[in-house]
Amino acid sequence: MAIGNSIVLVGNVTRDPELRFTPAGQATATFGLAVNRRWQNRQTQEWEEATSFFDIVCWREMAENVSESLVRGARVIVSGRLEQRSWETQEGDKRSKVEVVADELGPSLRWATTQIVKNERRGPNEGNNFASGAPRAAAAGAPSYNEDEEPF
Repeated sequence: MAIGNSIVLVGNVTRDPELRFTPAGQATATFGLAVNRRWQNRQTQEWEEATSFFDIVCWREMAENVSESLVRGARVIVSGRLEQRSWETQEGDKRSKVEVVADELGPSLRWATTQIVKNERRGPNEGNNFASGAPRAAAAGAPSYNEDEEPF
């Protein structure tokens, strides 16, 4: 992980992920994340709160997994990098925004439990659908991963 442009966020999904595909067939998913910060004002002794909102972008298999797994309200941990994107509107106005491009994403287990189902690995020519990446059932007592690969 690069130290210069890394960010780790813990927050709640504000809108269900939207899955799209590029013209080349690459999956991308976007969703919103709200990150709350709470502190006690030392002068008034009152608790104060601020919320920051981020747009999260996921690519390839992670995009497909995110679109199948996350819903509004889910608490997640996102590790990624900041990326600025610029464009021009139809009226000729210049716009830009900073997004978080996710490298890793997972559920927060602070106040919830989850069940992890590992997808089959796909080859580079197997397309962007879940037909080839369907979850596999593990045999009783057998590991849920190939012996020659790292467990997650």
